[in-house]
Parts: sequence; structure tokens; C-alpha cells
Amino acid sequence: MAQEDIFKKLVAHCKEYGFVFQSSEIYDGLGAVYDYGQNGVELKNNIKKYWWDSMVMLHENVVGLDSAIFMHPTIWKASGHVDAFNDPLIDNKDSKKRYRADVLIEDQLAKFEEKMNKEVAKAKKRFGDAFDETQFRETNPRVLANQQKWNDLHARFSKALNDNDLAELKQIIVDQEIACPISGTRNWTDVRQFNLMFGTEMGSTSDGALKVYLRPETAQGIFVNYLNVQKTGRMKIPFGIAQIGKAFRNEIVARQFIFRMREFEQMEMQFFVRPGSELDWFDQWKETRMKWHRALGFGDDNYRFHVHEKLAHYANAAVDVEYKFPFGFKEVEGIHSRTDFDLSQHQEFSGKKIQYYDPELGKSYVPYVVETSIGVDRMFLQIMAASYNEEELEAANGKKDTRVVLRLPAALAPIKLAVMPLVKKDGLPEKAREIIDDLKFDFKCQYDEKDSIGKRYRRQDAVGTPFCVTVDHQTLEDATVTIRYRDTMKQERVAIADLKGMIANEVSFKALFAKLN
Repeated sequence: MAQEDIFKKLVAHCKEYGFVFQSSEIYDGLGAVYDYGQNGVELKNNIKKYWWDSMVMLHENVVGLDSAIFMHPTIWKASGHVDAFNDPLIDNKDSKKRYRADVLIEDQLAKFEEKMNKEVAKAKKRFGDAFDETQFRETNPRVLANQQKWNDLHARFSKALNDNDLAELKQIIVDQEIACPISGTRNWTDVRQFNLMFGTEMGSTSDGALKVYLRPETAQGIFVNYLNVQKTGRMKIPFGIAQIGKAFRNEIVARQFIFRMREFEQMEMQFFVRPGSELDWFDQWKETRMKWHRALGFGDDNYRFHVHEKLAHYANAAVDVEYKFPFGFKEVEGIHSRTDFDLSQHQEFSGKKIQYYDPELGKSYVPYVVETSIGVDRMFLQIMAASYNEEELEAANGKKDTRVVLRLPAALAPIKLAVMPLVKKDGLPEKAREIIDDLKFDFKCQYDEKDSIGKRYRRQDAVGTPFCVTVDHQTLEDATVTIRYRDTMKQERVAIADLKGMIANEVSFKALFAKLN
């Protein structure tokens, strides 16, 4: 099945099973804005807990913060967002659709990569175990030709980005004969910059109103509270401040479901270090964050680092953690060495001294910062894409059967346990409720009595429930139940008294955290 078709099925699955809804759907929706349903909000909260606990509980020198969405407008002047928070946009004159010029060129680079990978896949299938991929990539004429095209385009693209050369970005699009996906034509406007911040007014009268912005990132709330946290927490460098919160960007080219939205949630940690040590800490956090992603068990090869071609105005090093989505490798997290730019800017614009006295060095300085920033919504989509499986099964009568299963890590699953009475009589529903009442303070449980037991299993598979417990007549005799495991579909008889311990061991975050050491 084509990756594009898989992604369409995933989007439909999110709606059908209560994970993600189009916002304001009964009013025909609002572009690039989504709501999380009953299962989606549970998964999202579990993702945030996995991140928060791994940052704040597992690191003695990282503490939390929750800053306001509205902040003084001068903050955004100091941070550079008022003047430099722009995307390079280009319009197709025939379709009237607007695109990010850099994304169009990145997609073209991805096409060259896809051609090379197809050649490698065909050769691997042809030669089997004897296949040497490195040698093939270094010698195959078709791979080498596409690699040269990639190299040439990549070098030209990188230079245009770093030079902020909008005319060259357009020329690249023209020279590469990149067409509009809607109209199929190459009738492009010039590339121009577009600021992404949402502005509004705060105040009771138009004359006295103060122009403010919905924050486009959560990091600045950490920087302007740096001294408050450092002093009240008696924090010593190096230390970090973590935050989860909403951010807003007026994305003109919002696409790929919840991958790029106008209202989204970020999980960020700013780590304050001595000047000169920032690149060592950058490397450490880079590896720490990759471990965090790979601990989920979705395949190490599906993750990679992507070094930034163009550094932001505040950075001296930057890398993305990318995951292989159905639409290609895309960023899920950024790690940046932000230097002392932000704190120095706020010190200058506020007129307040924002420094740290280092007793070991016997002097004060503005700390440097290493940032890890991950989008909750992108992480949500990544986990859903990695977990979604369509499986063909052998039915009892010899016919083929299929099931859709979300192989979510048990700790992240929205529902940990479904309890099902075999029939809706003979005291079985009451016994099932009794089991739920005993376990509901430890796990998110669901009672399910509708339809056949097979259909109930399929329903729970589709939302990623790792355990199903069936209460039958034998339960009333010996206090045992049948527990069924989502991934293997194996069933076994266990004592009700053992359920809590069995499930707690499997759904605990401890198993994930153990992989981070």
C-alpha cells in the first residue's frame, strides 16, 4: 500500500476512534486547528508525562515552569521575532495557492533521495543476503547520478538560505521545474517574507490599548523568568528549566494533518551553562534526546539527526531529530545551542542585570543556553503513525481475517485495561464492575459489554488497549479471569488478585526510563 494511502487511513482512524477531530467541525471547520478527543487527550497527556518525568524527575538540576501566553511586547522585539520571525512564501498564479519556498525545495531533495532508495531496495531484493549497500551506493550509475543532483541542489539551496537570497530561492524552483501540486503549472510569483506572529490588543479602550502577541514559542517565558527561578530555587549552573505550553503561529502553509498547525503545544527545556561549555552540553543533550525517542521501540533506523543548513540568528549549533513519517523524514524535535543571545538581549532591552555569579570562577557572566524543543502534536502524530498496523490473520474456519491495531507503548496507551463480561447476565456485569472499581485508581480502565467478545477485542485493538480481561462463569467460581494481550493476542487464565501487579509492571514508565541510562 502506498505511504500516502496509509497516511489517509491514519487520519480517518484518528477521527473514527476519538483521537483527533477537526476543530469547529459542525461549522465546516477551521483551517489547521484540531481538537483532541477522548482517547487523544489521554494519549497526549501520557506523552507529556513521559517527557516531563524524564526531564524533571530524572534530572536533579532541571525544574519546571508554567509561564503566561501573553507577555510584554518588548520581549518579542528583544528576541528578534518582530523583525525576523518570517517564512519565505511563494504563490502559484493559477491555483492561487501559497507555499513555503524552502519546503518546495526540500521536497525536491526528498525526491532524489527516494529515487536512490528505490534503486537500493530493488538491488537488495535481487541480491538478498549478499547485497552490500555501501558498495552499491558508491558504484551504481543511477544512484551516483541522483546523488550528484542532490549534492548540487543541496549546496545551492544552503547558500540561498544562509544569504537570505529570496530571488535565488525562486530561481532554484524555476530551474528545478517544480510545479504546483494543485494546478500542475510553474507560474510562480516572487518569493517574499511573511511574519508568523498573531497580534491582538490588550486594554479597555482603543486609545489606551497595548499591542500584544500570542506567543510564537514558549522559550521566552523561560528566559525572562531565569533570575526568578535561579534565585528562589538556589540553582547552580548548569541547570535547566522545563515547560509545556501552547504556542501560536499564523502558518500560511499548514498541512499534513496535525504536523503543522496554527495552535500547538511545545515541550521545551532551556539548559543554562558556562560560556565555552555549550557545545559539549549540546552534544550530550543531542544523544540524551535521541535515546528518549528510541526508547519507545519504534525502530532505531526510523530516526536520524538532521544538521541545520541555516542557523537561526541566536544559534551557533542546531540539529533536528527526524522520524520517518509516511510522508518522509520530518522533524519531531530540535536541539539548539542558543549562545547567550536571549539573556543578553533581555538584559539590554529591560535594563535589568541578568547574570550569574559563579563561585568557582569568582566572576559573573550571562549564561549560555542549550535548548531541547519538541512539539507535542508532532510527537502525537509520530507515535500514531509508528503504532498503526493492519494485520492479516488466519481465522478459525480457514478464511482470512484482518485487524487494525495500534501497537502503542503500554505506558502511553489511552486505556490500559478493558474489562468485559462474557454475557450481560448471571452476575457477570456486576463482577466486571467490581474489578474496575478495584483498579480504576491505578489505571485508566474501560467497561465494555456491547457486541460479541471478538468485536470488543477488535475495538480495543484499534485504540491501542494493551490488556483485555474477560469475566465468565468460571470467574464466579474461582476468582480467575481470562487476560488477553493486544500484540500477541495470547490469552491466559490469571487470578483477579494478580491483575494489579501484572498490569502495573507493564504500563509503568519505569521500563522506558531504564533505557535512558
